[in-house]
Order: sequence, then C-alpha cells, then structure tokens
Amino acid sequence: MKKAFTFSLLGAASLISVACTPGERGAVTGGAIGAGIGALAGDGAGALIGGAVGAAAGSEISKNRAYRNRGYQQNY
Repeated sequence: MKKAFTFSLLGAASLISVACTPGERGAVTGGAIGAGIGALAGDGAGALIGGAVGAAAGSEISKNRAYRNRGYQQNY
C-alpha cells in the first residue's frame, strides 16, 4: 500500500509543472530545493525560510533564462 501511494504521489508531482510558465516551474523547483536544504540544515523554520527564498530565487532565475532565450525561438 505504501509503495502504491509513493508511486502515485511521484506521478502526480511529475505532472504538476506540465502547464506552468518557466517562472512558475522555477519557483516550484527552487522552493522544493530550498525547503529540503532548510530542513537538512535546521528545523521547521529553516525549511520554511529556505522554501520561500528558493521559490523567489527560482522564479527570477527561470524568468531571466526564458527572457534570454526568447531570441532563439522562431515565431512564424
């Protein structure tokens, strides 16, 4: 039962960012990484702060990368 729940949770998590903009996708990724690092470094407050900072940084980095790469797209 636990194995099926884990796989269904991973499947749902992989589909979350399908219809997201690059900024939203970066925010989710940055938030998850920041929360993980904050949880490893300290307690729940560290995870909360790390998640918030990671989400903000990930969003801005992804938006900047998408803006830089806009010249490579061919819009017909």
